[in-house]
Amino acid sequence: MTTRRQFLRLAGLGAGLVALGGCAGGMPAPPGLTVPLGAGEVGIDLAGTRATTWGYGGTVPGPEIRLRAGETLRVPLTNALPEPTTVHWHGISLVNPMDGTPGLTQPPIDPGASFEYAFAVPDAGTHWYHAHSGHQLDRGLYGALVVEPAAEELAYDREYTLLLDDWRDGLDAAPAGGHAGHGSPPGGSGAFGGTDAAEDPGGPDRVSFGGRSYALMLVNARPPADPAIFEVRRGDRVRLRVVNAAADTGFRFAIDGHPLTVTHSDGMAVRPVTVDAIRIGMGERYDVLVDAAVPGAWQIGVLAEGKTGFGRAVLRHTDAPATAAPPADARPAELDGRLLTYDDLVATGPSRVPEAGVPDRTYALTLRGTDIDVAGLAPGEPLPVHHGEWVRVTVRNEGAHHHPVHLHGHHFQLTTAGRPRKDTAVVAARGGELAFDWRADNPGEWMIHCHNHYHMEDGMMRTISYR
Repeated sequence: MTTRRQFLRLAGLGAGLVALGGCAGGMPAPPGLTVPLGAGEVGIDLAGTRATTWGYGGTVPGPEIRLRAGETLRVPLTNALPEPTTVHWHGISLVNPMDGTPGLTQPPIDPGASFEYAFAVPDAGTHWYHAHSGHQLDRGLYGALVVEPAAEELAYDREYTLLLDDWRDGLDAAPAGGHAGHGSPPGGSGAFGGTDAAEDPGGPDRVSFGGRSYALMLVNARPPADPAIFEVRRGDRVRLRVVNAAADTGFRFAIDGHPLTVTHSDGMAVRPVTVDAIRIGMGERYDVLVDAAVPGAWQIGVLAEGKTGFGRAVLRHTDAPATAAPPADARPAELDGRLLTYDDLVATGPSRVPEAGVPDRTYALTLRGTDIDVAGLAPGEPLPVHHGEWVRVTVRNEGAHHHPVHLHGHHFQLTTAGRPRKDTAVVAARGGELAFDWRADNPGEWMIHCHNHYHMEDGMMRTISYR
């Protein structure tokens, strides 16, 4: 947990320590932060079970990186993994060569080699960073990236970041043809064997984001038997930054006895809306405010959608008589209460694209199996755009799983009435449709893909190319 006072002190220290070099004409360099990271093998304790996995900076999750909008972030990354890697800075509209897409925006960083990421962070919000090579995200290579606004408009007393994850690494033997510990489909052949995308996970109303099985669902790398504890005092208003860092699992999130006031989606501000629960697809983020009104120890429930598995943390009052934590499997009733929908999200601030008229360019995408078909384009052919265009993308999902679609290097606006800005949005299964608009104002070669990393690696991705 970082208090506002701690952040201001640490941010000032980081800006003072970083050496970004001088600018032409003797002008001072813009403020910034340097965070050296190493990607390598780490050990974690899962409620008494020691597991070996991969992480950043010797931890899972990796170190939380925090700086202000407009500042420059430098991350010298050293690859101590046995295979090449890259880092993607999810939610940041950064310069194309720093995007971390292997083979598209940068060559993969070989084992033993180093690469320095350096870019300005224009948009405040809750973002994150993660490996973008193969299935490395599923090993624990991820961390939070929080960009503070120049002036904070929200009022709150405490703040916590929660990274939700599906976990199996280090808990079972290596499947044939793959690495130890990655999720595998029920009855499937393991980490890299086959795909679950064509399997119908159930009836027409069942929500599922992927079919791979996992031993645990974690919150901040802590299992239900040894949950993360978030301390509050009565009367506190608490800001929770909730990130779905899972590779294959969408979650439903709720807190026993506490409504959630949603203030941001994918780091972008929305008109506050109060609900009982949120559904969060892989790659999505929500900021919520929670009022600590009733002393006790309250279950934070993280329900895996469409598969077995339940994660949890505990919201505990420090100014109340000692209260035992809820049972590990106690599910908040709020999980079955009012669920946030995209129709509830209303953007604040000016629109980036016109609210009426005809877009300069429109693409129709259809999700089938683990393919993205684009009307009028051959398989694998890039989607061309020109700088400055207003682009509309419509997506239809004909598969049996919900697919969170992520656009690199840009935020888009859903065409729902409230036109919220996002960078990742879930397209419902079995005929679900979604449309979004964006301004082509960041030249380069950019990926658009499903954020189920197994679907992405099986081919559910396309490239957008500025011409």
